[in-house]
Amino acid sequence: MTVQAPRLVVDIKAVEENAARVVQKCAGIFVSGVTKGMCALPEIASALVSGGCAELADSRMKNIAALRRMGTGLPLLLLRIPMLSELPLVAAEADCTLVSETEAVRGLQRECDFLGNTHEVIVMTDLGDLREGIWMGQMEEMARALAQSPRIRCRGVGVNFGCYGGTLPTASKLEQLISIGTELERELGYPLETFSGGATSSLLLLEQNAVPKRINNLRIGEAILLGSDATSMRAIPWLRRDTMRLEAEIVELKRKPSVPVGPTGADAFGNIPEFRDRGERLRAIAAVGRQDVRIEGLTPENSGIIILGGSSDHMILDVEEAGGGLAVGSTVAFFPDYGAMLALATSPYVSLEVV
Repeated sequence: MTVQAPRLVVDIKAVEENAARVVQKCAGIFVSGVTKGMCALPEIASALVSGGCAELADSRMKNIAALRRMGTGLPLLLLRIPMLSELPLVAAEADCTLVSETEAVRGLQRECDFLGNTHEVIVMTDLGDLREGIWMGQMEEMARALAQSPRIRCRGVGVNFGCYGGTLPTASKLEQLISIGTELERELGYPLETFSGGATSSLLLLEQNAVPKRINNLRIGEAILLGSDATSMRAIPWLRRDTMRLEAEIVELKRKPSVPVGPTGADAFGNIPEFRDRGERLRAIAAVGRQDVRIEGLTPENSGIIILGGSSDHMILDVEEAGGGLAVGSTVAFFPDYGAMLALATSPYVSLEVV
């Protein structure tokens, strides 16, 4: 008997179609296709290339190196500001890197001196999200470091929204990015090629025709992979949502009370669970858990299924209103959000199937 592991099934044509739609919508703005959500899966990278992305971007050097070996022909952008310890690999494998520290620029200069090559950087600015980036009005030290690093060319400036502080992109913030980049051009003495105005969350501004003209790059992952925008909590209406689904096998199916019996404490993750007494219900256990996925980021395909919670290895489901047809050994399906997809793609216990 074949063991049925949890599977993340990816419709690669749907992903490619989303990439093409994003590229078309971003006419005049080149798209960096972000592969990190699916750990640089080769089929995903190929779909982004076929969809018309101008470069591929990832946050992990292991994935950048894998993309380099694929030979896609596109430039490779390292999305995460680099660790000093990985700069030798960065200089050798990536074409461009996001930076916010002068030590990274000087370290890249030394590595490029050793290799005899050059490297591009995009200087990240922090316009309020409080993740990576140089704070507003504090660009002078970075400008000096770039001017003193002849093998490092500043390709442009960039900003991030919504990944930590939940700050949303606005036209005024993007105008501020342009102003910062224009000042950096004056200090460096050459024009910047790239004004990178954010990621999927900036597509809403694009739909509203509110993106300032000099913004010419967006780094898009979630919209292409899932057709959604987590920051604005919306499905993007002009993109496909049926790109991927989790399939998990039922290992137990029994009627049980809906509230624990006896004294209770914290669960295995230190949380105090709360329960609604709905009487005795038909409950299923699916063989996938918090070690594999962010359970809160799953939506059951069957609207009659309710996700009650889970432990490290089990997901507990209320299937009282699932409509029948379920049995031990049958499969239930779920649509992941970005966080759930990221965990599923990373888990060694979940198989990936491309269709």
